[in-house]
Amino acid sequence: MKDLRLIFWETTRACNLECPHCRASAEKRRSRDELTTQEAKRFIDSAASFSKPILVFSGGEALVREDIYELIRYATNAGLKSTLASNASLITLDIAKRLKESGIKVVAVSVYGSSANAHDAFCGQKGAFEKSLAGIENIKAAGMGLQINTTITKRNLSELEAIGQFALAQGAASYHIFFLVPVGRGKAIEGDEITPQEYEDAFNRLYDFKAKAPLHIKPTCAPHYYRVIRQRDANARECAPQKTHNSANVGESAFHEMTKGCLAGQGVCFVSSKGEVFGCGYLPVKAGDLRNQDFKTIWFESELFKALRDDTKLEGRCGVCEFKKVCGGCRARAYSTTGDYLQEEPYCVYTPLKREAVY
Repeated sequence: MKDLRLIFWETTRACNLECPHCRASAEKRRSRDELTTQEAKRFIDSAASFSKPILVFSGGEALVREDIYELIRYATNAGLKSTLASNASLITLDIAKRLKESGIKVVAVSVYGSSANAHDAFCGQKGAFEKSLAGIENIKAAGMGLQINTTITKRNLSELEAIGQFALAQGAASYHIFFLVPVGRGKAIEGDEITPQEYEDAFNRLYDFKAKAPLHIKPTCAPHYYRVIRQRDANARECAPQKTHNSANVGESAFHEMTKGCLAGQGVCFVSSKGEVFGCGYLPVKAGDLRNQDFKTIWFESELFKALRDDTKLEGRCGVCEFKKVCGGCRARAYSTTGDYLQEEPYCVYTPLKREAVY
């Protein structure tokens, strides 16, 4: 797959919060190493020259960049689909209106608990939940769509469904769940990472929640979820053959037909605040550098991306798994555990049929 569908751009590492799980190890002040306005525009022009992906303006907290509205407008005028990832605590009604006028259609807001106590304890700042709630109200008042993001660790695993219910109550269209990969500040809370069996249980809980909730649900850094939905769909067909329930065709969610598990370097990439290009924000293996290379060249010619697009290179259980074309294993978690991004997904409990035959 070479079709570029989604770019996560870490516009800055600066942030008004200091969440302990932060992938970016966010800081209070902006760095002089950040892409300048003109460098950012060259990157946007290059992306728009061959694709029209969603461009996620992320951070840190993107709203601390003074030129953020100019850059959003520039990307929108170039034909990219501009979205914002934010903690929302800085989004006043005036800022929300400026974002809408600049071209933002959807804002993804990070929420880590369904209550003030749970959220504030997770992100390390008292009062953060109320500020984010106020921002959410302003987002909706300005007429932008809402997505709720969360990061799941042992500390909030029990709230998986409750945060989803919060998303529903807020009128969100989507609920995206990020499963912790210990990079950045997240390395300090590796002990909070859930176990392989807890992953499996969480995926089944999400499948059941999805069946009851009119909400688009997408786990991230959890490619084996796409194995679970196919197994569950197959079981549902066996138990109720008269019902059409087949995600491999049009069933449970058309979205599952459109995507697969790990898209790092395939349909997705990550651009750091300094212009470094990676497969995703959790895989610290560089594909290229925008200060030395054109983005289009990196996307099509990077050796890293070529390897990530070739599932015949996968090792271990992932290499022989019958679900590898819909899952592929988390390349970032494989790298974090083994130092080799092509190794098997270490947090998957499934034994492939071919591996069983060997034993």
